Amino acid sequence: MAAESPATAVADVGLRRDVGLIGGMWASVGSIIGSGWLFGALGAITLAGTAGILAWIITGGVFSVLALVYAELGGMYPVAGGTARFQHYAFGSVAGMSFGFFSWLQAAAVAPIECYAVMNYGSYYWHSIYNPTTKNVTGLGFGMTIVLLAVFTGLNFLAVRWLAHTNSTLTWWKVAVPLLAIIVLFTKFHGANFGAGGGFMPYGWHGVLSAISVAGVAFALLGFEQADQLAGEISNPQRNLPLSILGGFLIGTIVYVLLQIVFIGALPGSQLTHGFANISNADILAGPFAGLAGLIGLGWLAIILRIDAFISPFGTGLIYQTSTSRVGYGLGRNRYYPPIFTWTDRRGVPWFSLIVSFLAGLVFLLPFPGWHSLVSLITSATVLMYAGAPLSIAAFRAQVPEANRPFRMPLIPVLGPLAFVCAGFIIYWSGFQVLWKLGIALVIGYVLIGIWMALDKQRPPLEWKSAVWLPVYLLGIGVASWQGQFGPDNTGRMWPGWDLLIIAGFSVVIYYWAYFSRLPRDEMLKIVGRESASPPEEGLAPSAGG
Repeated sequence: MAAESPATAVADVGLRRDVGLIGGMWASVGSIIGSGWLFGALGAITLAGTAGILAWIITGGVFSVLALVYAELGGMYPVAGGTARFQHYAFGSVAGMSFGFFSWLQAAAVAPIECYAVMNYGSYYWHSIYNPTTKNVTGLGFGMTIVLLAVFTGLNFLAVRWLAHTNSTLTWWKVAVPLLAIIVLFTKFHGANFGAGGGFMPYGWHGVLSAISVAGVAFALLGFEQADQLAGEISNPQRNLPLSILGGFLIGTIVYVLLQIVFIGALPGSQLTHGFANISNADILAGPFAGLAGLIGLGWLAIILRIDAFISPFGTGLIYQTSTSRVGYGLGRNRYYPPIFTWTDRRGVPWFSLIVSFLAGLVFLLPFPGWHSLVSLITSATVLMYAGAPLSIAAFRAQVPEANRPFRMPLIPVLGPLAFVCAGFIIYWSGFQVLWKLGIALVIGYVLIGIWMALDKQRPPLEWKSAVWLPVYLLGIGVASWQGQFGPDNTGRMWPGWDLLIIAGFSVVIYYWAYFSRLPRDEMLKIVGRESASPPEEGLAPSAGG
């Protein structure tokens, strides 16, 4: 009967299932272990002191629930750019268009930030590419960043099988070097450091929560969903996709917690005289782990770490450039973007979507000329994308309860609302200065997509009724941030503690509002049915770009 195959009905066009379990898992691990490990540990202790460890554990706990959500969703619908399409199936075009754009926006901004990380660490050898005072790249560094972004794009024109093998090779290195750093730095461990600088939590819970969004902790752990973006090219996706997501997340989280512990333990006492927020060594500030290794007499390790400071961001930027093009492909399949985004060359590469990904990366380079200036924006945009996942999984459980679910997330009535509430917390902790900038980007995106859909005679019907909760959620989070405790540019009128209760209560209301606003089963299956077809203009473009 028709209801027995909704999880397998959608078939992407022009893509090849050439990526296996290791390739899929390494896509997630390679996205998680990028520039975040190079800077996250220092950023966390600067804002939270030793309690920076808690920031990693809290974020890991929150994201583990979201990883479970994506494991179920990806197994049900193994389609390219999945994070941009699940909400489309559950709530229709208006919600799908919105969350799809959130997904594309965050993915497009990651490759530029990885380029900045390369320039930051590279300035140790080539001082003229980065200004340590302003913490921004110079004119020369900006030009080199554009060249590196072009290299990411050029390599993505190769077949996905070759790209998966290349990424797997890079990821083995990216995992091995942090593990080496953990083992070696542990030999320089000073247990007394964990009580230095004012005790375990010198800057209170505000510092811990700020570290999650602002210092790069949440940013570092982003990327576990990358296997979902490549789901249209993963072999045996019902088995390999959930394993790729959960396995990749587990590896990344363990590595980051251990890195934070050994970083604190290996710091010389002279650097903690005035507290964790006032570490003064210029080499540590420019390149935390490499600078620390050099300072404590491990020059050979510092050299390896500076080599890795090119390889790790390079691998992450490479895979995010891949995923951005696949999200664009998915939005083209849903007709939120023009159908040309679905055109693939003879190697199965969505070539036009890839070119637009490069151009979008250039736009992000202009207003954000440094690593730290982009971190909070990407974190907020990504978590906004994540917020749609628990809403979708709850809707699917009601719409197609009998669908094939190779992985089934437990305790949905509890973990579903909890995941959505936690996503709201992380967005809120980013601060109002970040959220108003993100709001401008969203408005621009809505305008551009709205213009295209107005011109598209084959656009999908606009299901406004099932998405009326979405503008209320976006505006509500924005107002709460404006009145909340995290800034700058905020008013601070909501008292500490009460602000989190308000965010939690508001999120729960939106969660159940969305659940009861979901598309009826028949309409949801019609959307899946439409994407099962392959109209001529959405098929393989003959030799385009190849």
